[in-house]
Amino acid sequence: MKDIYISEFKTNQEVISYFIVKTVAVKVGSNKKAYLDLLLADKTGEISAKKWDIADEEMPGLEKIKEGSIIKVKALVTEWNGMKQLRVSRIRQTSAEDSIVMMDYIKAAPEAADDMYSYIYDKADNFQDKDLRNICLKQLTDNKEKLMYYPAAQKNHHAEMSGLLYHIKRMLMMAEKACEVYTNLNRELVMTGVILHDMEKINEIESNELGISTGYSFEGKMLGHLVQGVRVIDKLADQLDIPREKAVMLEHMILSHHYEPEFGSPKKPLFPEAEMLHYLDMIDAKMFDMQEALEKTEPGSFSDRVWTLDNRNLYKVTEW
Repeated sequence: MKDIYISEFKTNQEVISYFIVKTVAVKVGSNKKAYLDLLLADKTGEISAKKWDIADEEMPGLEKIKEGSIIKVKALVTEWNGMKQLRVSRIRQTSAEDSIVMMDYIKAAPEAADDMYSYIYDKADNFQDKDLRNICLKQLTDNKEKLMYYPAAQKNHHAEMSGLLYHIKRMLMMAEKACEVYTNLNRELVMTGVILHDMEKINEIESNELGISTGYSFEGKMLGHLVQGVRVIDKLADQLDIPREKAVMLEHMILSHHYEPEFGSPKKPLFPEAEMLHYLDMIDAKMFDMQEALEKTEPGSFSDRVWTLDNRNLYKVTEW
């Protein structure tokens, strides 16, 4: 078991600990000297790390560090732009003598993948609309293997093992509640949008079976999961003989759920169920990021800046 986790780090603290490498690159700084740029993680979160001014004799060993490696690091916890960072002084690969327990380093959804999948599948299986039921069950069945471990992002919300399932499940729970309040909404259409909206992340993002993403696929970089999702729905609609109007509405929900052009949506939602899908997505993403930031924060103090929340420092209330 690790001696100290990322969530426990304090500024100006010297730490010696093990981490899993999420990303690694050798870069050149403004002083023209090479440095190692890392994103390190354990089950409590992730932290940026830098090893400055790499000597030539260090390079062969450092070049052996790859994404997914477990490394041992000696570093000082610093702060940059309101966020904690590690200034690395020593770094080495691990060996069999280090007694590594992988689950100490893997961030995973707090619920079992099988349970989340069954919850989502059962909701879709009970749809009265056969077209919506068929397309959801087709996607869930075809993608089951990857859904068991896939993250919903490389770095942002739900970037964890089975994070995509967790995101979909919580959105489904919120969707049902929202449809109880806003009775004009077609409940099954909203829930179908939830199940399908991020499904193509399994082809946009590259991930291993530990839910650790090393980047994006060729199509992911060139198209993104919104366009990829529309392409899949277009094909499935023909295969499943789904009426064109219904198919286009599903495609529109996927295409518009990011809302703004700068986030990949060329259209804003043009009917209530599409509008609701966007806000369900936003709520779950923001609540996830807030919860994650505050779990690492002492009561009565402020968190590090959260980039996905407009660089806000969040306050954690004291015990009342």
